[in-house]
Amino acid sequence: MSGRNVLPTHYSRSSTQFPILSPNGRSILRIREKYLLVLVVIVFIVFSVIGVAFLPELKASNVYKYIKPADNLGPDLLGLVPPIESGHALGGHDTHTARAKFEDAERLRAKISQHFSYNLSQLNAVLPKPNENALPQDLTEKHEDFDDNWKPLVLPNGEDSDPEVRKKRDFIKEMMREAWVHYKTYAWGENELKPISKKGHSAGIFGTTKLGATIVDGLDTLFIMGMKDEFKEGRDWIQQNLNFDEINSEVSVFETVIRFVGGLLTCYAFTKDDMFLEKANSIAARMLPAFNTPTGLPHALVNPSTGSSKNYVWASQSSSILSEVGTLHLEFLYLSDITGDNTYKDKVISIRHRLNELPKPHGGLYPNYISPKTGQFGQPHISVGALGDSFYEYLLKEWIQSGGKDMEARHMWDEAIAAIDKNLVQKSRSGLTYIAEMKYDRLEHKMDHLACFITGLIALSGQSLDAQLKNHYLELGAQLSHTCHESYARTDTGIGPESFRFTDNIEAKAVRPNEKYYIQRPEVIEGWFYMWRLTHDNKYRDWAWEATQAIYKYCRTETGYSGIKNVYDVNGPKDDVQQSFLLAETLKYLYLIFSTDDLVSFEEWVFNTEAHPLPIFGKNPAYYKKSLN
Repeated sequence: MSGRNVLPTHYSRSSTQFPILSPNGRSILRIREKYLLVLVVIVFIVFSVIGVAFLPELKASNVYKYIKPADNLGPDLLGLVPPIESGHALGGHDTHTARAKFEDAERLRAKISQHFSYNLSQLNAVLPKPNENALPQDLTEKHEDFDDNWKPLVLPNGEDSDPEVRKKRDFIKEMMREAWVHYKTYAWGENELKPISKKGHSAGIFGTTKLGATIVDGLDTLFIMGMKDEFKEGRDWIQQNLNFDEINSEVSVFETVIRFVGGLLTCYAFTKDDMFLEKANSIAARMLPAFNTPTGLPHALVNPSTGSSKNYVWASQSSSILSEVGTLHLEFLYLSDITGDNTYKDKVISIRHRLNELPKPHGGLYPNYISPKTGQFGQPHISVGALGDSFYEYLLKEWIQSGGKDMEARHMWDEAIAAIDKNLVQKSRSGLTYIAEMKYDRLEHKMDHLACFITGLIALSGQSLDAQLKNHYLELGAQLSHTCHESYARTDTGIGPESFRFTDNIEAKAVRPNEKYYIQRPEVIEGWFYMWRLTHDNKYRDWAWEATQAIYKYCRTETGYSGIKNVYDVNGPKDDVQQSFLLAETLKYLYLIFSTDDLVSFEEWVFNTEAHPLPIFGKNPAYYKKSLN
């Protein structure tokens, strides 16, 4: 110390004496010390002014940096609790608590807006992802990014100028009405109709609960056909009865997403009715536990009530199935974008990245089984039909859905279709073109009815390629479409079998009893639908009308439509099931073949694998984004 006293001997912290005096009564601060203090203050002010000049602007992207430490306090803090409607609590809270949280969130939103002129929608876009193990809340309130110019859809009537074509379309519409009325009469609320038994039916994929699968699956077809009264009947049933929360049995994740989530999202895109979006979001959330695997590849089955999940025991040592893990993208991406919840999007993008990075046999083919534990392919069985089909379908459609911006999907499609063309496309002795299967590098000369979907997509994919490839893929699509038609023409009923083979003595015909049935599948007709739109060659309408008449003649009963067990026997037994996809797909594609191209235009819509049209980003106002990520 300097030996000079700073504090008087009588000073204490509670003293109020000022100025502080030395023992001899002289002021402590000398004149030069005063000047020094003034200089320090001036320097402080100067540096403060300079510092303020370099501070970040108080705008959304910068304010967030300073709010970020509060993120972990939970989404409720920043107003993500949905509004209370009709006096009911949401998310498991009682009404009072939920309302209080909502009001607090509103106050915080107002305060941020007042002090920072801050658009909360930008903050929502960069919030941490929600807990993937928790069910996301319904985000149904109006959002700042919502396009107010988007109105409920009024579809073109799609009537062809040819009166004969209109008659055929009206006939198909009457088949739809008949299927709906009989379902309503004998199985309303059940998953499907048993038309001969006149009662409800439920396949194992739906569990043991009455979920109205036919209602959800067929509803957008009713809308497209202009059947307003029937559409309202289905809409009201969904609002009052559709609920996956208490289902205590296993349901198929894949089938639930493509039929229920896909169908509800299409109805939302058509009508702007928030109820459809709320239901789709709630059901999709119940599927999320199936993704809780070491790799993020989902199990095939999930119990919506308990969250337990598993794979089929028969699937190559309980592997996941390629067509199932790869056929969730269209629905989950659209759902994420219109709710602002990236949980769904993140899961399907992760799946695709993983599949893209795996080494693939023959330069772009994907085996049908993949382990959710290791992320590696299982036994080398490759098929464009059962177990593999819709994985390939969605690669091209993901690119279409993105408005042509998703180049990873397009690259994977182009690579895969080139490998299919090189390794699986075959010619029969008489010149029929078909797509074989491959098992352990050996070809099995069998083509599934399911594989006929690809005929139109191959042709469609070539439209954006150079002239040589465009012509090649268009011709390949036409050749495959012809072969699929031959599988119909070579039966006694005029309806194609589940699978057909090519041997030294047989072409485009089923051989085994379990290949001869028809369960109202749409894939052959689906291929003709795409080929009609791309070429307007009348043979595709002719083939579609032949199939319509055959289905009416051999599948129709007094109380609905049934599958048949042997397409080579005109008097053969029926299977007594009216499939939900008869209404969702088969009748829809037939109706659109006899409609003008502006009805559900390829320019604005992409069909999911259950024929539910979803909007295309950047081309359809029904595709808007709540998230800016």
